[in-house]
Amino acid sequence: MAYTPSADWQFDIPTSGSKRLPPAARYVESLTHQGYGFEAAIADLVDNSIDAGARNVVISFLRDSDRLVSLLVVDDGHGMNDEALDTAMTVGGREGYSATALGHFGAGLKAASLSHAESLTVVSRTKRSPAAGRRWLTSHAQADFTCDIVDPAFCRELVDRYDGVIEWQGTVVRWDQVRAFETVTTGQADRFLNDAIEKLETHLGLYLHRFLAREGFYVDIVVQDVQTREELDHRGVEPIDPFGYRIPGRAGYPRTYTAPIEGAGDVSMTAHIWPPKSPLVSFRGIGPLAERQGFYIYRHDRLVQAGGWNGTRSSEGHLALARIAIDLPAAPNDVFSLTVKKDGVTVTPAFARGLEKAADEEGRSFSSYVQEAESAYREAARRATEPQRKSVLPAGKGLDPKLRRTLRDELPELDGEDPITFRWDALPPEVFFELDREERVVKLNREYRQAFNGGKRGGLNDAPVVKSMLYLMVNDIFQKERVRAVHTDNVALWNSVLVTAARCELSR
Repeated sequence: MAYTPSADWQFDIPTSGSKRLPPAARYVESLTHQGYGFEAAIADLVDNSIDAGARNVVISFLRDSDRLVSLLVVDDGHGMNDEALDTAMTVGGREGYSATALGHFGAGLKAASLSHAESLTVVSRTKRSPAAGRRWLTSHAQADFTCDIVDPAFCRELVDRYDGVIEWQGTVVRWDQVRAFETVTTGQADRFLNDAIEKLETHLGLYLHRFLAREGFYVDIVVQDVQTREELDHRGVEPIDPFGYRIPGRAGYPRTYTAPIEGAGDVSMTAHIWPPKSPLVSFRGIGPLAERQGFYIYRHDRLVQAGGWNGTRSSEGHLALARIAIDLPAAPNDVFSLTVKKDGVTVTPAFARGLEKAADEEGRSFSSYVQEAESAYREAARRATEPQRKSVLPAGKGLDPKLRRTLRDELPELDGEDPITFRWDALPPEVFFELDREERVVKLNREYRQAFNGGKRGGLNDAPVVKSMLYLMVNDIFQKERVRAVHTDNVALWNSVLVTAARCELSR
């Protein structure tokens, strides 16, 4: 029916047909400006691995001498055939997500990758299909949405290269021309990698902590020489539970509250009060305390918001001990909206109204919890200052990741300092270890290595007991501008005792 002009307000918009307007190729350019942080982008790729049923995920930084060349995420998930690869590489494309999938918008792989790399390659193999691959080059995608088909022989070689992870099936996501890598100046690769891996370990450990705590799921971060394939660093990502205190900061917690939220139903919230002045990484090591108080929101066990009050109140110093876990309702609703980067949740005013009515089984209000968290903080602030441990230089390569985590939990680290690393080297038989103060390296005599490995071949992070003891013993010496005679004598004493102990162990 033809539209007839009227002086009355038109509540419905009349139309006269429709036409298809596909996105311009420049739409791909917008994917490179999504504001993805480096760690969040990698986490998005690991989400895909989890959705694919992977048990093992390896994030590999490839370096050629002092140059960083590529980044790969390799998993042993169910893989993809040609058709599934086309869907995965289509902007906005997606298969039907399962009810528990971490994928949401069908844009994560592309947006996360192209935010950091000029080239994205995905190679995959299933139990029933050979290795196949696709590649996006930003320059081609921006011109006409062209996606390259990767040569099948190359796909086979790449999958075979990582047969330690991929057996019958799996996927390799490869970034080339990574923009951050191209900013690394000569001689700074080690420092860049250490900082980048530390941040990535913390981010993945936090946002994926429920998955990492399960038996049978592992994420490793490695640095590999692209020519020799030698592993230069290898760290297993450990879960960082934001509620992982040993004793609560207030008796009677954690406590569960139920909030009746219009449009979402009854939402359960588990409220925690952290013990004051906790040194644990899961309290102090995941960001400024003012930003880490508040709501920790999960979607299908994946943390999607780590702190913040979602407009219901302002962050305050005396609420630093307050953290509340919320699992998003499984049913679709209009109250909670996940950001594309899965780093936050927006809420409607219905959430705040529900909080006002929230109560636990005994009828105690959510506002009373907030008051108790504040009281716990203020009472601790009035108490006498607790003994402070001396700050140390960070623990670096050569120490097991779990050991490094414990050291960070127990000892405050000096900011902006290079770590102390450990390596086995050729030393005179009367020397168990020596210190390279300029490079901050503890060199251990490889002649005595087998004394600490039970006859097995040693790995990068072997001999944790002796390395941790040496780390604590020599940390102060590395911090000194000048080494005094007493320090030199201590090193000689320790060498004499340790050489004798190692020889005793070898003779047993």
